[in-house]
Amino acid sequence: MTVGSTLALATGNAASGRDGRPGAPSTPDLTDWAADAATLAVDVVAAQEVDHLLPRSGGVDQTALLREALSGGGDAWHSRFAAAVHGTPGDITTMRSAPATRLAEPSYGVALLSRHPVTEWHELRMAPSAVKVPVPRPSWTDEPLVVVPDEQRVALAARVEAPGGAVTVVTTHLSFVPWRAAGQLRELVAWARGLPRPLVLAGDLNLPAPVVERLVRGAGLRRVPTGPTYPARRPVGRLDHVLVDGLVPVGEASLHRLAASDHLAVVVALRRG
Repeated sequence: MTVGSTLALATGNAASGRDGRPGAPSTPDLTDWAADAATLAVDVVAAQEVDHLLPRSGGVDQTALLREALSGGGDAWHSRFAAAVHGTPGDITTMRSAPATRLAEPSYGVALLSRHPVTEWHELRMAPSAVKVPVPRPSWTDEPLVVVPDEQRVALAARVEAPGGAVTVVTTHLSFVPWRAAGQLRELVAWARGLPRPLVLAGDLNLPAPVVERLVRGAGLRRVPTGPTYPARRPVGRLDHVLVDGLVPVGEASLHRLAASDHLAVVVALRRG
């Protein structure tokens, strides 16, 4: 990107289109989240918790659904899904670590979508922890805690040929086990050192802002300031982050409620700096 050019990016945990509110359909449906994302007028969308052909969400390719919504009948967006696990996350009878993204395999992971061409794609897989952790249900329900196994995590990188120059965009969704998420962020930062700059890393890191800033200190990455993003209904925690190297935000980042997701999406415009 040249000085003065901007790249607008949105990152959000799509929660596979799940809606935990009373009376909501039990089948995850990303349609509303995708429609809301299409109103953000951005160049790149980083989505976490994306289903791919999973029975629980009707066998839908949610990345393709999101791409269609973002394209809006105009030029087709460029997209890629990266599988963290095959099978349904949290289901010990079907979930297994994905050694690679296999598009014929029902999976769960992250997605990157760009209105500009992408010349390179890269994936990094990060091992799960060996623990099972009680996870609270969404704040608007009265459901009890459930115990779920940790899962392998994946990062997806794209070299986006923006009009003002190429930018590397990375997205990920790190572990809900805090010590494991910290280790994964260190691993991810080390891996990202080999990717071309300028670079933006965006996603649900499952870590508070002070911890993220401490872990990336000295790596050339700076966190874009944001408000709390979780839980979406009454946000108190900053779990969704945008980190930049060679880029600076233009104005303040904004937060957006997309459909019934339990995370707010972060939107930021970036320029070379």
